Amino acid sequence: MTQVLEAIPNFSEGRDVAKIEQLVARISAFDVEVLDWSSDPDHHRSVVTFIGAPGDVESASVEAAHFACTHFDLRRHKGVHPRVGALDVLPFVPVHGLTMKDAVVSAHRVGSAIARLGVPVFFYGQAAKPVGRGLAQLRRGGVEALADGWPEDRTPDVPVGAKRPHPSAGVTCVGARPVLLAWNVFVTGVELAEVRRIAGVIRERDGGFAGLRALGLRLAGQDRMQISMNLEDPDRTAPLDVFDKIDAELRAAGGQVVETEVIGMIPDTLVLPNSSGKLQLPYLGPARVLSHRVANYVMAHADGRTETSEIAE
Repeated sequence: MTQVLEAIPNFSEGRDVAKIEQLVARISAFDVEVLDWSSDPDHHRSVVTFIGAPGDVESASVEAAHFACTHFDLRRHKGVHPRVGALDVLPFVPVHGLTMKDAVVSAHRVGSAIARLGVPVFFYGQAAKPVGRGLAQLRRGGVEALADGWPEDRTPDVPVGAKRPHPSAGVTCVGARPVLLAWNVFVTGVELAEVRRIAGVIRERDGGFAGLRALGLRLAGQDRMQISMNLEDPDRTAPLDVFDKIDAELRAAGGQVVETEVIGMIPDTLVLPNSSGKLQLPYLGPARVLSHRVANYVMAHADGRTETSEIAE
């Protein structure tokens, strides 16, 4: 069976598009398929999504980490998105012919390789020990909270004995997880305090929807308000239910939704009749639907070929 692993590295660089294009070219040089990439100057962040056989995805991920370590400098980084690393987050998702255990093995192998670059690594999600450690805990206070050493509630998993973050690249959070929905809702007609209040109403931490992380942000460069969200299990919590709650809260406060934006690939739970119109989501087509792209990849590689990693333990 064709094995397909997905990687979705998040980088703390969203303004130098030429550098991001170089990065994408480095990733594409491996036998992987880049499904999507995007950059945001206000978040000062870029996200790349690619799939392939596990060994190829692992090798491309380590190359991406090396590029980030040598080209991106957190000492000059300012953006609205929480971050602790030049390569900030690197999740692996088993999308065909693999189990979550396989994704965890890949995460640990790549994390160890990144540590050998001099960048301390925290494992999260299914790759953490114990399982389930979240990104919010690891990124609390940003990279600035790590400047004088590790807080009492967190120390890196590898390399053992690391004393400080990398001077310019910080640390990297490497994880294994199921498919999630990363999305932003742009709003108008309300002040930032109200946007933040609504984010608090809907996020799980404050008693809202299960598996939902949400921040209320003002994007100065675009002069727009945004509720930025990650929905960890779109099968458990319906995205349309989240949207309806946001819409109702906004209308009650005299505001409205302007547009919905999906970062990366679209999970099947968002591909519903009329959902594009209701969410004010621009038509993205099947090329942005994860299951469609994975199915095409599997058809093109249906010779039973599997890859083993060339990364040294």
